[in-house]
Amino acid sequence: MGFLRSYALPRLLQWFVVIVVGVTVTFIIPRLLPINPVEETLQTVSSTSFTDPRAIAQFKQAIEDMYGLQGTPAQQYVRFWERLLRGDMGPSLSAFPTPVTTVILTALPWTAGLLGISTIISWFLGLILGTLAAYYPNRLWSNLLANGLVTVYPIPYFILALLLVIVFAYYLPILPLGGGAAGTPSLSLPYLLSIVQHALLPALSLVLLGTAFRFILARALAGTVKSSDYVSYAEIAGLSRPTIIFQYVMRNTLLPQVTDLALSLGSLFEGALITEVVFSYPGLGYRLYTAILQADYNLILGITLFSIIGVATAALLIDLSYPLFDPRVQHR
Repeated sequence: MGFLRSYALPRLLQWFVVIVVGVTVTFIIPRLLPINPVEETLQTVSSTSFTDPRAIAQFKQAIEDMYGLQGTPAQQYVRFWERLLRGDMGPSLSAFPTPVTTVILTALPWTAGLLGISTIISWFLGLILGTLAAYYPNRLWSNLLANGLVTVYPIPYFILALLLVIVFAYYLPILPLGGGAAGTPSLSLPYLLSIVQHALLPALSLVLLGTAFRFILARALAGTVKSSDYVSYAEIAGLSRPTIIFQYVMRNTLLPQVTDLALSLGSLFEGALITEVVFSYPGLGYRLYTAILQADYNLILGITLFSIIGVATAALLIDLSYPLFDPRVQHR
């Protein structure tokens, strides 16, 4: 009860406040834009489909209801929350009449598979390689690894992605240029292999830069911990090198790195915009890009809300898990 009352409840309250504020800002910002989505949609559709003024007026009323723009701002805000709690974000205008939730749930597995796996791989590689490089700073392999990853890290992502496309999809055409898979969706082995083949290039680009960033972070943290008294004492006591590296050095650098991992996984709900656009990968980032181009406000709001909830929930789980990784975190 002490943990729940003094540690968990304040963080649950903070999570709730973040969600409410994020949803409220999401509700307000589109209404401050100089572009009126109803008029834009009405102008686009009526120029090709409607000529009867009564039909145009009825269609306008339907569009306002779809956007939740009927009534006073307070009434709109209440209805916005009611629809959100029901999971109703309206139809996607670019894929009308498909609901926004269906579009998001269709794209989410692609993003979760690509970003989730590449984030976890780059996190483990960066953590282990960075810790080893800090513990053995003067080895040849350590210097070569550090110089290579430090050189890769400043490269802009889109440059690295285009370079990989040119090399592995053009000059050495061993991987697909873009897309998520080839063929009819099924659980057959050829289709699953096609998914893996199409994901290799975007995953490689994410893993390279992710590993470089986490390597630099882990090496800096481990270098500080290595010079601490308890590591020196463990070396004098004759403990094995693997025990010192993994139980003393790496374990005491985990807290900020677990934070980075959880926030990175929480951002899955917003997708990897540049990655998915460069490789035409059918995830949330690519959906968001096309929604912006096509002024699909419902889909933009839906992906934004998913992102807010995902990052806020990841931050909550980080706070609740800190005592498991670091006993110095008190429950009071």
